Amino acid sequence: MPLVSIPTELDASTSLGNEDQTGKGIAAAGVARENIWITSKLWNEDHRPDEATAAIQKSLSDLGVEYLDLYLMHWPVAFIPGEGPKIDQETSIFDTWRTMENFVRANLTRHIGISNFARKDVEAIMDMCTICPYAHEFETHPYLQQQDFVDFHKEIGVKVIAYSPLANTNPHYDSDVQPIFENTFWKDLASRKNATVAQTVLAWGIQRGVTVIPKSVHSKHISENQGALEISFTDDEMKAIQDTDKKVRMNDPGKGWGVKLFADLDDPTNLDDDLKNQEL
Repeated sequence: MPLVSIPTELDASTSLGNEDQTGKGIAAAGVARENIWITSKLWNEDHRPDEATAAIQKSLSDLGVEYLDLYLMHWPVAFIPGEGPKIDQETSIFDTWRTMENFVRANLTRHIGISNFARKDVEAIMDMCTICPYAHEFETHPYLQQQDFVDFHKEIGVKVIAYSPLANTNPHYDSDVQPIFENTFWKDLASRKNATVAQTVLAWGIQRGVTVIPKSVHSKHISENQGALEISFTDDEMKAIQDTDKKVRMNDPGKGWGVKLFADLDDPTNLDDDLKNQEL
């Protein structure tokens, strides 16, 4: 899997509602299927076997392809189908993983993986899997580096895919930290590299062995992102970047779901003390 997201790498999701448009783009591009890497995700209300099968079939239909390259369990949380964020206590992540393994056997996807898991849940899946995770997609960027967690995945042979690698540049994120494009440390470092802040941040992600998938709909930005491949850092620079870690998470829906996500990681979900909820 290439290190930087380019037009032939597509990260889609039913929850984002972008798969039908993505499929139209694939058809219009005329690119051979084997030259496109397509990732999709299983949403929370589709964890039961019948719902999961219908979900991946719909993704394939909307995308206009016969198979996916990677299918991820979007969150380690199952909702009762049709009941919104009501937690399905009868469907475990292990049940869902067994269903996803069958998708590989049925040639619906080449690989399966996980997203937004705590370390203990990664370990639990690794202990029981027959077809084990190819990759784990989670939030990691200079403001939430989680280097120990990244290194853990290298040790167990699971690739790390970093979503939101540019931290709080996503307009949907509401954080109290300075936008990374305005951060003096990163502006100065980018200037020394004769690069943009975005290129410099992405280059840092690449050098630490992470696949970065910056979100962009502008061809100019997508092209500029490739400049990250030309940038490298000294050990001292990598240490200086490490020292800027704010341990701040931008994407955490756990409180709205009544679930403590990221329980053993930096910046876990902060639930009210009087709530008794499952930790994931």
